[in-house]
Amino acid sequence: MPALEDFATWEPLLRLVRDGLGADGSGRASGFVGQGSWSVPVPRPAPVPGRAAQVSDMQAEWDAVELLRDSLGDLDGVSFVADIEPDGRTTLHLIKTGPAADHAVGSASPGELVFVEGAVPEPWRRLPEPSPGAVPAPTADAELLERTLRERLPAAIGATDEEIAAAETRLGVALPAELKALYRVTRAVSADLNGDYAAMSEFAAAVRCELFPLDELYIADAASRPAPWRFAAGEAVVTRPDDAVQGVVGSPGWIAFGDNGGGDRYALDLTPGPRGHLGQVVLLSHEEGIGAELIADSLTDMIVHDRESAWRPSGEPSRAVAHVNVVSLPSIEAAAHPELEVLHLGVWEDEPMSLAPVFGCPRLRTLTAYAGTLADPLEIERLEHLEYLALAPDDWRVLLDADAVPRTLLAAGFEGYQHDPLELKSLANELLAQRQRPQITETVLEGVL
Repeated sequence: MPALEDFATWEPLLRLVRDGLGADGSGRASGFVGQGSWSVPVPRPAPVPGRAAQVSDMQAEWDAVELLRDSLGDLDGVSFVADIEPDGRTTLHLIKTGPAADHAVGSASPGELVFVEGAVPEPWRRLPEPSPGAVPAPTADAELLERTLRERLPAAIGATDEEIAAAETRLGVALPAELKALYRVTRAVSADLNGDYAAMSEFAAAVRCELFPLDELYIADAASRPAPWRFAAGEAVVTRPDDAVQGVVGSPGWIAFGDNGGGDRYALDLTPGPRGHLGQVVLLSHEEGIGAELIADSLTDMIVHDRESAWRPSGEPSRAVAHVNVVSLPSIEAAAHPELEVLHLGVWEDEPMSLAPVFGCPRLRTLTAYAGTLADPLEIERLEHLEYLALAPDDWRVLLDADAVPRTLLAAGFEGYQHDPLELKSLANELLAQRQRPQITETVLEGVL
């Protein structure tokens, strides 16, 4: 295995990076190489018209990155900053974020800083509201479902009562009658179809999804939908009086039983919203981190009748998340509301703003602010319930110098682009040191290209 901290391991990539610098091949460049992805400032050839890009089009880059990935060992990835002189002398800074920080996407800079080990944003801590009055939809009919599936799948092998009971024990929840009926007809084991693609397609059409075998059923709780702090802290749980599905991240009552073939999961919902039915079918999108879409009022509706629910959300806007910028809300005053949880201050062309209008917002927990949007960063001290804060480096500097970083924060991040990764690393370490968290480490290598 090549050594990560050996300059020779980096030399093939650095030679390519140098080709993308000025005419004399000198300057500063930065990037990231990880186990599953990389972002490096390497010039690439123009794509060949009429066909997709191929590895052979960027073989030198691929080989150089693979050499580095082979050297990562247990590391998820490493950022780098390279200062290259005209004569080829190079100073290479390797940045390892450690357990309290992560890498910013597509950048050598640090991303999110976690001040409390294991902490997750408020929406990921929120459980669904109890729904003791919820009842199954009138269309729910386990006997009809089982009879129909036996007609569609006469050769299917069903699960035994003991196997169904074992699944209930593992999950810690009783399976609804419709789901038991489904598995009494088919245990959904791929080996039963002997790799026959046509048979698998017919099976999926019969059950209207890619059905999981019993031992792959899982509870789609919040932990099953992890998300980076930067995005998760900007979400809010909102369930309106006329909602059929609660707007939570996950629920101990969402039993995921299948896939739509595109990575979205079907689940039976045992904790429906105010207008929902017990055991309704919902879809959890892999492109979203919160909430679910109502698909059918019952499993019988979905499989037997191939019928979607007629309910649709009202679309009433929430006041929990507010964006103040040149195209959204025109002021912080317009965002202030007792329900406000998340405030984003974005691209702004007017005078910097005061946070005074939201001092009294009792639920405000997330603030992100672009450079130049805050009239006085020290006003952040007046926001008593912040758990996530993302600021431009200069605003963080103001808070650090005044010892005014909120003690309520669980995590933090940086706003803006084109910042020196080494300066951000130092700033991040100051923030981590305040909370006695592990530091981001830097290793300096020198060599000649």
